Amino acid sequence: MSQDPPRRPGARRCPICNRAPARPGSPFCSDRCQQIDLGRWLNGDYAVPVKPEPDADEEE
Repeated sequence: MSQDPPRRPGARRCPICNRAPARPGSPFCSDRCQQIDLGRWLNGDYAVPVKPEPDADEEE
């Protein structure tokens, strides 16, 4: 099993397994974790909160 490099303060970690990213600028440690994250978005496990706008009919 490979060892992760020492963690710098404020360094990002993989949001799925908490390992160090595999490539600079990538948040994921592997293609597997990237696919897991994509699957969660597609299944609706993650969602961006939206404040509903009032209907024009309800304001009168």
